[in-house]
Amino acid sequence: MSIIVDVSADGARTPLASARVKRVATAVLRAEGVRDALVSIAFVSAREIARLNKRHLAHAGPTDVISFALGAGTERAAADPVVGDIYIAPDVARANATRFGRGVREELARLVIHGTLHVLGHDHPGGSDRTSSPMWRRQERLLASATVRRALSGARRP
Repeated sequence: MSIIVDVSADGARTPLASARVKRVATAVLRAEGVRDALVSIAFVSAREIARLNKRHLAHAGPTDVISFALGAGTERAAADPVVGDIYIAPDVARANATRFGRGVREELARLVIHGTLHVLGHDHPGGSDRTSSPMWRRQERLLASATVRRALSGARRP
C-alpha cells in the first residue's frame, strides 16, 4: 500500500513548493484513513482552469480548484485505491487570498485540502451554504491541524 502524489506546475507560478503540496495532500489522505492512492495535482493558469471549468462543469470563467475522482468515487470500498486529479489556479488563489485577507500559501493549502476531499467523494452545496457545510468544516479543521501545519512548514512526520 502506498500514497503517491504527483505535483506539476505546468508553467503556472506558485509560492508553495511542490514538496510541501505533496506533504499536505498526503497528510489529508492519511487523516482520512486512505492507505493506497494516486493523486495528481496540477497548478494551471486562470485561462486553463476556465477551459476545464467550461468543458467539464459547464461553468463560465476561471475557478480556484477543480477535482476529478477517477474510478469508483464515493462508492469506493475502504480497501480500494483512491485515484484522482486536482487542478489549482494560483492566480485565482492569490485574488481570493487578497479578498478574504489570507496569506496566499494558506489559501493554496486550503485548495489542496479542498481538492483532495473532493477526490475522496466529499461534496458541499453551492452558494452561501458552502462555508457552513460538513466538508468545509472538515477542510478548515484539517488546515488548522498540527499535521498539515508541519507539512506546510517543511517539517517531516515525527
